[in-house]
Amino acid sequence: MEVMTKKLSVLIADDHETVREGLRLILDAQPDMEVVGIASDGADAVAQAGTRNPDVVVMDISMPGVNGWAATMQLADRCPTAKVVTLTRHVDTSHFRQLLEAGAAGYVLKQSSPSELVRAIRTVAAGEKYVDPAIARRAKDTGMRPVPTHPRGNTVVLSPREIEVMRFIAWGYTNKEIASQLNLSVKTVEAHKANGMRKMGMRGRIDVVRYALLQGWLHEA
Repeated sequence: MEVMTKKLSVLIADDHETVREGLRLILDAQPDMEVVGIASDGADAVAQAGTRNPDVVVMDISMPGVNGWAATMQLADRCPTAKVVTLTRHVDTSHFRQLLEAGAAGYVLKQSSPSELVRAIRTVAAGEKYVDPAIARRAKDTGMRPVPTHPRGNTVVLSPREIEVMRFIAWGYTNKEIASQLNLSVKTVEAHKANGMRKMGMRGRIDVVRYALLQGWLHEA
């Protein structure tokens, strides 16, 4: 008797309908994959992931509202079993590092062949990391940016949520706006902000922006 193997459930998040439908056709054509949801922005992706429990979320980075980076951070907290494969056209290593920090398990360039995305989904579903060969070569050639360090040179470990809040601060968001974006209370945002700045020895937003520039956080994904 033939043994039925459970297919990998995949959620697609992209703000372009043509891209969403194209990805759905590609993935549904795979014998071991099944698209269980399609989202048009990050907030919708997080909401659907909470109810559909996908094995993998294919996440576009540049989306209106809650972008792919912020959605990836939220999924790491709310749906930790869902592996995120990010899709982006950017090949610079700053975006690569940002997404790894956010909790992404895979990084695939939109300009790569569909086979790269299929391979990435299978790889991350198996519990491993996947990096598009093009960006992997670039990271090796240029060298990855070191882990966050205190301005005086001491290594600092910021939590994923602290990094997330600090990025929004650097982008000019108010505490209330950050709370709305991340579905947190203003007090919780203030606590993460205070902890991050204390660890980094920062006194104000100017210090945060300077650090963000060094880390490449001000580049839009």
